[in-house]
Amino acid sequence: MKHKLLTIGALLLVLSMVLGACVPQPAATTEAPAATVEMTEEPVMTEEVTEEPVMTEEPAGEFMKYEAPDCDYGGLFKSIEAVDALTVKFTFCVPNPAFPAQAAFSAFQIQASEYLEATGGGGDLVEKPIGTGPYMLEAWNRGENVTLKAFDGYWGEKAKAPTAIFRWSAEGPQKLIELQAGTVDGIDNVAPDDIPTVQDDPNLQLVPREAFNIFYVGFNNTFPPFDNEKVRQAIAMGIDRTRIVDTFYPVGSKVADQFLPLGLVARANDSTYTEFDVEGAKALLADAGFPDGFETTITYRNVFRGYLPEPPVVAQDIAAQLEENLNIKAELVEMESGAYIDASNAGQIEGIHLLGWTGDYPDPINFYDFHFGAGATPQFGDPFDDITSKLKEAAQLGDEEARRAIYAEVNDLIKQHVPMIPVAHGASAAAYLATVKGAHASPLGNESLEVMYVEGQDTFTFMQNAEPIGIYCADETDGESLRVCEQTNESLLAYSVGGVEVIPSLATEYTPNEDATEWVFKLREGVTFHDGSTFDANDVVLSYVVQWDAAHPLHVGRVGDFAYFSGTFGGFLNPPQ
Repeated sequence: MKHKLLTIGALLLVLSMVLGACVPQPAATTEAPAATVEMTEEPVMTEEVTEEPVMTEEPAGEFMKYEAPDCDYGGLFKSIEAVDALTVKFTFCVPNPAFPAQAAFSAFQIQASEYLEATGGGGDLVEKPIGTGPYMLEAWNRGENVTLKAFDGYWGEKAKAPTAIFRWSAEGPQKLIELQAGTVDGIDNVAPDDIPTVQDDPNLQLVPREAFNIFYVGFNNTFPPFDNEKVRQAIAMGIDRTRIVDTFYPVGSKVADQFLPLGLVARANDSTYTEFDVEGAKALLADAGFPDGFETTITYRNVFRGYLPEPPVVAQDIAAQLEENLNIKAELVEMESGAYIDASNAGQIEGIHLLGWTGDYPDPINFYDFHFGAGATPQFGDPFDDITSKLKEAAQLGDEEARRAIYAEVNDLIKQHVPMIPVAHGASAAAYLATVKGAHASPLGNESLEVMYVEGQDTFTFMQNAEPIGIYCADETDGESLRVCEQTNESLLAYSVGGVEVIPSLATEYTPNEDATEWVFKLREGVTFHDGSTFDANDVVLSYVVQWDAAHPLHVGRVGDFAYFSGTFGGFLNPPQ
């Protein structure tokens, strides 16, 4: 099938022709202007570079290469190339030693290139995923459940239960009632008060989850009075974070002394955060010009999280502390989960907001760079250049101690600028019927339903905290969406079941060059998508490119912010002006 030529801005074009496997391959060049290649029956060549470059399509059997004209655009990628049908090379502008951990994350799952094109990058792609995973979508019944069925053509070990069902409830007690009644087989984030009940019930099993998360109180520095650093510093000093953790969090939770959770590689373990000091906070607020306080809002979503077990009551306590300690009167505003995430990612929340983060992959980049790096969303307003420059420096280092020293500096800068107040690393747990085999709770929140089952039962039902927002997870950031995507779609690499070890998935091996600016991945042979199409290197290239290039016609998604890509890889090619 032939496609129309597409015009895009800010990329130079050269059509990179790669011959079939029986013909020697030409050496890759790093000097060629950017190119995106798609398939057509006949080659279409461009002979001149114009100010409005043309994306040219390659003939069937050829392989895609996409390259930035230079690295001045600010992101990390220089080029992505299908070397042959089962080999992909990623070239970065700077060293990226964390790339394997990133390549295992579900935001960078591989889509069928034909399906990306057929959906236009949105539409059915958001609600009807076609992946390579152990389960395939049977139905998304809005407001009720997502039903998956085992994929008979799966390349790996088949799913234990022929059918897997996701249900959801924001109410912790309701989830436990359903589990006790046997209408579900497992539940996520057991309410703190319900943990003893689960432990004492011989028909249930409790599976603790490592506190790989952070709950924080956030500010957008483009909205007054939070554009005043002293106001943010005063609130950080005027909230008793220990009181919050001791009152509302389960045993095993910790008061946060920084944004990174305990146990993360290169974490600066000797960092401290602002001490609770009401008189000092009042003095700072007066110095900022608000001796009598002010009025604001506290916005949150009522979704139970390991990092925030009781959102409404925690919000009420923070509001009470602000009024009692600083005469700041805060109106509570509860938003629907999807609208809240979209608004925070767009930098639209004007007052104080409550949010948090559960690690997606085991590297500080996932916490720091996503939130405070050059490609971060405007959740906290304008970036702080001294923080972004330090994060860029640390991300290029393979030496753990060198990174740790820089992250200690980052902690001090965050303490100074207060884009947010780190409050808690929350302990949590999943619970299952005692008859469930393979029960586990992942610190990343990516439980693998394919390994869990009840003997003699065809269906496994898991109840999470909320309904997915979308199931094209390149353009989602909430855990409920990601967990569903992780059953149907796969990335180049994966994480071990219930752990954080990077293991092979759609790629069987990967090799960096000496300075980690190039990574070559060998792909698994014989993998098919749920629609029967064959997985190959072009699928990998296009899956990454439609996120990377903001001017790409398939850069659509559900809302189009692709926050994980920009937050992880420093920004988009051709960002919107």
